[in-house]
Amino acid sequence: MAKHNETGIKGEQIAEKFLVNKDYAILYSNWRFGHKEVDIIAEKDNVLVFVEVKTRSGYNFGFPEEAVNTKKQQFLRLAAEAFLEANGRFSYARFDTISILLEAGMPKEILHFEDAFY
Repeated sequence: MAKHNETGIKGEQIAEKFLVNKDYAILYSNWRFGHKEVDIIAEKDNVLVFVEVKTRSGYNFGFPEEAVNTKKQQFLRLAAEAFLEANGRFSYARFDTISILLEAGMPKEILHFEDAFY
């Protein structure tokens, strides 16, 4: 497996633990709709949360959260719409981004951007 894939998987695992510690219930990890994927679908206080996780081992390519560009946001919206059609029990949903910086394979910084885009 490529190093960047390993970094991404590790980041998603860290993000899940981070959310669970903040009393989120993890409903799905890596939920797919066609070629589109949502890293984490969680729930807290009857709010459905679609979470995009971006992990980096340095700032050479910018801040991790900067990788959630307009195109990625559109993919996430389409996947979220499909999920909500199939699971319509939620009255409110939002999109969060979790940005993780690793140092020597350990989380150095975790930033949680609630309601990051819509």
